[in-house]
Amino acid sequence: MSLPDRLSCIPDKDLAFCGFSQEFHGFTMVHRVATDERPFETPSSDESGMGRSDSPSDDSEPEAALVVPPDGGWGWVVVAASFMCNFVVDGIIFSGGSLLDPIQKTFNASKGQVAPVNSLLSGFYLLVGPFVSALANKYGFRLVTIIGSVLASVAFALSYYATSVEYLYLVYGIVGGIGLCMIYMPAVLVVGFYFERWRALATGLALCGSGVGTFVFAPLTKYLLSTYDWNTTLVIHAGFILLCVVFGALFRPIKPVRVTLADQVEEDDASRRHEEAVEKLNSMLKLHSKLDSGISMPPEMRFTNKVSPHTWMGVASNTRYPTAEEVFRGSNSHISRRSSATAGTLKNHLANKPTFIAVPVAEKDEQEDSNSNIDNVEPLIASPVKFVTRDARSRRSHVDLVARPFYRDDIFFGGSLARLPQYTSRTSMGYHLAVTHVPTQEDAQEETSGKCKLCPEAVQRALATMLDVSLFRSPTFVILAVSGFFTMLGFFVPYMYVAKRAEDNGMSKETSVLLVSAIGIANIMGRVACGLVSSMPKVSPLWLNNIALSAGGIATMLSGLYFSDFYQFGYCTIFGLAVACFASLRSILVVEYIGLEQLTNCFGLFLLFQGFGALLGGPIAAALMDLTNQYDISFYVSGGFLLVSALICYPIDYISRWEKARNKLAASPKV
Repeated sequence: MSLPDRLSCIPDKDLAFCGFSQEFHGFTMVHRVATDERPFETPSSDESGMGRSDSPSDDSEPEAALVVPPDGGWGWVVVAASFMCNFVVDGIIFSGGSLLDPIQKTFNASKGQVAPVNSLLSGFYLLVGPFVSALANKYGFRLVTIIGSVLASVAFALSYYATSVEYLYLVYGIVGGIGLCMIYMPAVLVVGFYFERWRALATGLALCGSGVGTFVFAPLTKYLLSTYDWNTTLVIHAGFILLCVVFGALFRPIKPVRVTLADQVEEDDASRRHEEAVEKLNSMLKLHSKLDSGISMPPEMRFTNKVSPHTWMGVASNTRYPTAEEVFRGSNSHISRRSSATAGTLKNHLANKPTFIAVPVAEKDEQEDSNSNIDNVEPLIASPVKFVTRDARSRRSHVDLVARPFYRDDIFFGGSLARLPQYTSRTSMGYHLAVTHVPTQEDAQEETSGKCKLCPEAVQRALATMLDVSLFRSPTFVILAVSGFFTMLGFFVPYMYVAKRAEDNGMSKETSVLLVSAIGIANIMGRVACGLVSSMPKVSPLWLNNIALSAGGIATMLSGLYFSDFYQFGYCTIFGLAVACFASLRSILVVEYIGLEQLTNCFGLFLLFQGFGALLGGPIAAALMDLTNQYDISFYVSGGFLLVSALICYPIDYISRWEKARNKLAASPKV
């Protein structure tokens, strides 16, 4: 069944939302629309629909392009393709430590000189994540994955001709890392685009490819090194990476559904709706006049016709553009985005009549937890207006609407949507309207014109969202970001050196290579267990994350006490479980303490912090090995980094509550 057919089967009540774009007693209600220069500027009286004065007709209705996940079908093929991409990419990265010793002998270099070869690969695999995401926003997951596969494969193949360690820094580390990131980012994110009800399961299955890849590639790489030299091993790795072209080709884009207001309005409801609209518009205009006349209100609570949209990218962050839900609700004035505390203040100080506020408060929360209770606010038009797919209508807009992956607030959320009150408090269609920000008319025109532009708006807007530094004003975010940096400082060291250390201390080569495989298996079990435990209402994801990282850090610091098979495999199991919890709970922690609306921004900056951590962790450990001629200090320091990353997160709960109280106080009207 096609997506339009699927939507047409949804009962009218499930497609009921509040909004209007109709003529009421001689005047036309117009919609707040986003443009490049003025994402929240109020449209002029001659504007209507999704654009400015060049709309096809004066009676154009608002419309939006929504991606409705099929929740199955081809989605399971996408899960399998994503699994294989993670299998190849993470398998090669996490088994890269086996290459260091042969490379060191070939170029007669120290451990400190060779360590950046693998660290640059893992570092750039994370560092360029925001930029790769921006490209995927414009050009799609499929194309970016295919290009990344070719780029990484060529980089690995060219590493065969390496004549120095510096050559490997550039070609294998930097270029190869960028290519692998172009595979990894789309593979991780595309699954959520295909699933709604089964998102957590599908994402978990796809990410298990990381653990399976580690399990397989660790002994495979060791075998290739014993049979061939490291140069040939890299060429064989290049062949595996080239297979991702096939897997990426399976990331078939989902055709968006055009949604607009229904043409037919019941006669008995029309008169009442008109009267309510007029009455509430008058109330809104009176309040607007009062605010303009000088009532002392915080700036974020004032009606604004102009919002400074420009960032260092030249466009606004995604959160400054309206969602599809806001467009359909059709408010012709705008209240700047506000926290739940601000909205509550507005209710209390404006005669308890905030009937014109059509935005669910908790969903637009920038400063406090978006998982707080969602206020039921009365929209401008109380009776519902039906939505139908645009495909069912004969009249079409002359500008095609586009659906961008990174215009969704939940693109980085890999957990169950049932954890989100934005999802549980709405119908399925209502949720997608609420988390999808609309593209500007310029964005849509760039899509249809086919003209080549150095930095299209879709790229600029994704970067402006992911790298919005205003988030550094949040102490909660800063702690989570710094914690991620310390985690990655110690993350890759066991992968790189645990097998070699065990071998140097008497463990057989055949057994020692399986230590990295054990981390991979534990990673799989950890992701599954973490998903089950974190879904329990009484289990705190924060404490689960902190305990896991603390255990992983302490185990790493004590991992060199004994080198019996049981002890070393036990350590690798604990470490694998710890890093699995860290990876699985990241998005859940952000949503719980910072809010869904800031999730994309958080992850963009997290990738930078974690990338720098991965870039520095290996060389620090290798330099300590060169200084001490032993592994102990390096593992002590790496375990200490993991432990520090856990310890600084323990007070987040208290800091988050203090931050919310501070924001409420700042938002309170001054007498």
